[in-house]
Amino acid sequence: MPTIRPARAEDLPRIAEIRLGVSENRLADPTAISDQEVFWYLDEGIFLASADADGTLQGFACANPLNGYVWAMFVIDPAQGQGHGTALHEALTAALKQAGHAQAWLATGQGTKAIDFYQRRGWRMTGVGLDKQAVLVRGL
Repeated sequence: MPTIRPARAEDLPRIAEIRLGVSENRLADPTAISDQEVFWYLDEGIFLASADADGTLQGFACANPLNGYVWAMFVIDPAQGQGHGTALHEALTAALKQAGHAQAWLATGQGTKAIDFYQRRGWRMTGVGLDKQAVLVRGL
């Protein structure tokens, strides 16, 4: 069973490995995510890490508690199917609900396994954004 905990600054190198170690929704340009954004989520946002039994981080998730936006949720490929995504999803949506939101939203690549993952957990697709990402919402 994965362990979910708040992410810490010392986790950021492993979190970067996870973000760059996924085959879907790959980050084509790692410089597209600024240190300022990452540290905002670390300091002000909801930033969770998922570790396996030996403490190795296998996934992470970030959400904005001000607007209910899920900024990121990733599990490194070799750890997919081991419950990290489900555990992160449950913890993140609970944290957004605790922050006072009745609904959460996110954007992800079209035609990906991520859409199936979210839809199995009650998310519904509402359309496609200007950036061609699928937009999904879920009541909390």
